[in-house]
Parts: sequence; C-alpha cells; structure tokens
Amino acid sequence: MRWIDVIKYATYSNPEPARRLEKTEDEWRQQLTPAQFHVLREKGTEPPYRNSYCRSYEPGTYACAGCGSLLFDATEKYHAISGWPSFKQPIAKNAISYTFDNSHHMNRIEVRCNVCDGHLGHVFHDGPAPAALRYCINSESLIRLTTL
Repeated sequence: MRWIDVIKYATYSNPEPARRLEKTEDEWRQQLTPAQFHVLREKGTEPPYRNSYCRSYEPGTYACAGCGSLLFDATEKYHAISGWPSFKQPIAKNAISYTFDNSHHMNRIEVRCNVCDGHLGHVFHDGPAPAALRYCINSESLIRLTTL
C-alpha cells in the first residue's frame, strides 16, 4: 500500500471487504466494553501512551475488537513515539477503509475496519520507508492474537 493508494481509496472508493457485519448501536453496546464502544462506534481516541499495545511488540496478528477481522501483523508494528500503536501496512488491502477526516481543525485520513465500519484511528504519510505510511491505531479497537 502506498500513500497514493490511500488517497485514491479515500477519494473514490474503498476496496470490497471479504464480508460485511452490521449491528445496531444497542447490539454494539452489549458486545463491547465502554472504552471499545467509545473508540469503535463514536470515533473516540484513547489517551496516548496509557493504552494496551503502545509499547507491546510481541509476535502475532491484530484483529478488530468489534468483528474479529484481521487488520495488522505484528511484524509491521514499529515504535513511532506517537503514543499509540503504529503499523507500516495493513494485513490486506481490503482490511481497511479510508475516509477524509477534517474534524478538530485537522486534515487527516481516518481508517476503519472494512468489515464492521469501526473507527480504528488515522493513517499519516510520515512513516518509515519504503511506503512512508504510519497507521496510528487505538489499542481499544484491537485484539492481539498470539502465534503458536
């Protein structure tokens, strides 16, 4: 994935997900913790550095806390000093959807789970080479799956 791909997806159309999952807000509220609901369904942001995966670099994969869809591999995680878990690439092109976000007087690109439409965080063009992407993701939106 390259920055130009991110811009094209946000501007025109996101890749088709492998499946779709839709629930009512009440169903989401029953399934998720209050913190997960705030991030995934209300586009909230958890406090920097005081979250589960900011300083965690164990092997495995990261899935959406809402629907369990695979989003990131731990081999793509790096220390960005941003306060939130940061990844260089998603696990698959169709795992993430992209939307322009001009809230809080900023111009950003929001990233969402492409299956359940849960808010994950944002992607920036200031990451490491070669693609220079930094997926800045809320820990509350993720579940780390361990590798055996």
